[in-house]
Amino acid sequence: MTGAPKLEPALTTQAATLIAPLAADAPPEFHGPSIEEFFPEALITFPGIVLFGEPLSITRISLIQFLATIAVVLIFWLGTRRMRVVPGRFQSLVEMGLDFVRVNIGEDLLGRKDAQRFLPILTTIFFMVLFMNITGIIPFLNIAGTSIIAVPLTLAIVSYVTFIYAGIKKSPKNFFKNSLFPSGVPWPIYIIVTPIELISTFVIRPVTLTLRLLMNMMVGHLLLVLFFAATQFFIVDMGGWWSLLGAGSLAFGFIFTLFEILVAVLQAYVFALLTAVYIQLAVAEEH
Repeated sequence: MTGAPKLEPALTTQAATLIAPLAADAPPEFHGPSIEEFFPEALITFPGIVLFGEPLSITRISLIQFLATIAVVLIFWLGTRRMRVVPGRFQSLVEMGLDFVRVNIGEDLLGRKDAQRFLPILTTIFFMVLFMNITGIIPFLNIAGTSIIAVPLTLAIVSYVTFIYAGIKKSPKNFFKNSLFPSGVPWPIYIIVTPIELISTFVIRPVTLTLRLLMNMMVGHLLLVLFFAATQFFIVDMGGWWSLLGAGSLAFGFIFTLFEILVAVLQAYVFALLTAVYIQLAVAEEH
């Protein structure tokens, strides 16, 4: 009886020895994408500058946004610094992009006169959204600059302010009146119509512009990470016949990469198009 307690450490050690190989042979775990990818750690912090209660910092996504902005400025500077009557290939490509915004977004909705007035805003919005969207499929960047709310919200505010400016410029006295009290409606109905117009025109528009772009780019990034992370998991971590599933997830990853390119272009077009639509509503004759 006196020697019984001395067996406990020996039994514990033996049990740990038997369990260790089983733990070592445990199958690898799959770690999918998470929302934390849109909140990366700061690469550079400026302690002396405080913004919204936090020190100003530069993250990986901030650097991607800087690169996209520099790319836009550089491409248009190189394409327009030496304009020729007979354009070269690069100048022709830049002019095609500008003509696409001018004709298909500006003139089709606003007419030639108003399109010329607001073309700088529409062009800037279209190409900023396009270039920041497309970084989501560029190797080593792999995330869209528009996948955090700062950029979509800023561009939505620009669009919203332009809409208000266009309406006030066109009809300083009647813009808000005609927006909130549309003509031809019986006076008692304004009790219902006016709050709806207030919310839909002056609240919902910037919110929907922001969320539409933000959600599309976030979901696209998460899908691509999911497929390519699954490919690595099946082929590298699991191996064997699991590699067949890895080949399938890799194929879906490439398909969704092509789809993400389409979404990047389409979202840039939709954002600029809706901005033009709002401006057109603001400068309509009834205002």
